[in-house]
Amino acid sequence: MPRPKEFDEEKAVESAMHHFWRHGYEATSVRALADSMGIAGASLYNAFGDKHLLFERALLSYVGDTFARKPNDMAGLSAIKAFFEKIVAFSVKDPDRKGCLLVNSALEVAPRNDEVAKIISGVMREVEDFFRRHVAEGQAKGEITAAQAAPHLAQQLLATLLGIRVLARVRPERALFNGVLKATFAALEGPR
Repeated sequence: MPRPKEFDEEKAVESAMHHFWRHGYEATSVRALADSMGIAGASLYNAFGDKHLLFERALLSYVGDTFARKPNDMAGLSAIKAFFEKIVAFSVKDPDRKGCLLVNSALEVAPRNDEVAKIISGVMREVEDFFRRHVAEGQAKGEITAAQAAPHLAQQLLATLLGIRVLARVRPERALFNGVLKATFAALEGPR
């Protein structure tokens, strides 16, 4: 009869997520990962398979937490602004300058792993769709310019988001982010 697990699996995944986020995939050894999770290496393999499978699960956990930051009670331009404000607030208060696990993984892991690339691509499409829906709502209300199609503006917002999350690693400065967003929102709102 197999021994029951003696650890909280969700907390272990969260610890793994933070370790991968702080150190990256390649720099994380199984021993360091197990230590950060408070479990033995054998327990890691028994519960999660291997480092890579645990990484995928940790990445999906991160994605779930990130999507919880999207405003659900707003529409149009106000939803887009609220989303960016949460991202900026999160970025400037991170003392470790971790940036975004999704972006970090897109650069480090995705080029060599199709499954991770597929996860990241899917998440980016979901974020782009979030922007597209809210741009279209804002255009319908007249608060966002119709000079560009909603899908194109959504792609620009996705690029802005990714840029902010990269800048969060090296220059997590509210003034910098506010400048980027001021120009972004001015372009969205069109000439006044």
